[in-house]
Amino acid sequence: MTRRFVPLSLRFSRRRPEVLAPALLGHLLVRVVDGVPRVGRIVETEAYLGPQDLACHSSKGRTARTEVMFGPAGYSYVFLVYGLHHCVNVVTGKGAAVLLRALEPVALPADVRTDGPGRLAKALGVDLSLSGHPLSEPPLFLARGRAVARSNVQVGPRVGVDYAGAWAKAPLRFFVKDSAWVSAR
Repeated sequence: MTRRFVPLSLRFSRRRPEVLAPALLGHLLVRVVDGVPRVGRIVETEAYLGPQDLACHSSKGRTARTEVMFGPAGYSYVFLVYGLHHCVNVVTGKGAAVLLRALEPVALPADVRTDGPGRLAKALGVDLSLSGHPLSEPPLFLARGRAVARSNVQVGPRVGVDYAGAWAKAPLRFFVKDSAWVSAR
């Protein structure tokens, strides 16, 4: 059943995070659970630039938690926020990543919400066991979708990182302009 989804190569993620974040819009995130794909179209992302970016987890140094961020591009970095919600990132390497903030449901149960990074992970069944997984193969992968025209992409400050000072206001959140699934306007 996953054959109809064409995985993006790991090479696709070998870009600076502020370049990859808008490029991911319109592509798909696929999670295969018990042989059934759960699929959403990426409609909101945030770029985290690496150790110099005070909102980025790698700014605290290289740890067991952040080690995957320093590895090759195209792998998942999954973390737990507030001890409650998992969040999914696409690693770009050198301590940088792109947070996937919201999905438009493509093949998901009707009652799930995907408008926020925690809800997105919950809807797809993503947890810490998938951190460090190559996002080019099941059970969690990025797949080719429809590109979003630049005129339909809005840019704004990141959400929920006020502790990072000026970095919180940096225009590093990208979202599809008229999507009903975006987590924050």
